[in-house]
Amino acid sequence: MKKSKRDRLRAAGWKVGSTREFLGLSDEEEALIDLKLGFAEFLRGERKKRGLSQAELAKRIGSSQSRIAKMEAGEASVSLDLMFRVAFSLGLTPSAMAKAMIKTERSNRAGRKAS
Repeated sequence: MKKSKRDRLRAAGWKVGSTREFLGLSDEEEALIDLKLGFAEFLRGERKKRGLSQAELAKRIGSSQSRIAKMEAGEASVSLDLMFRVAFSLGLTPSAMAKAMIKTERSNRAGRKAS
């Protein structure tokens, strides 16, 4: 959040904090959530690059379109197993997945420093 917006919210009487503070997350819980959200965003981009619909991708892995939509939205009930199955069905290598996760981690770390 930009400093100017944070200042406006505080001036209006709002308490401004992080999701971590609000939910009382541990370092590990925050890291897992950040990783899953970043990886889900990466997978959505890879699906779109390949011109696949959610339904087409779901059919490839024997799942449902709604499950793919939940994965892409970062819903907590989606397992890492499903996310990896999606990644492999898109032809992604473990190396490409690792690079995406490293990029997500760096981005999240930079975001935490800015707030």
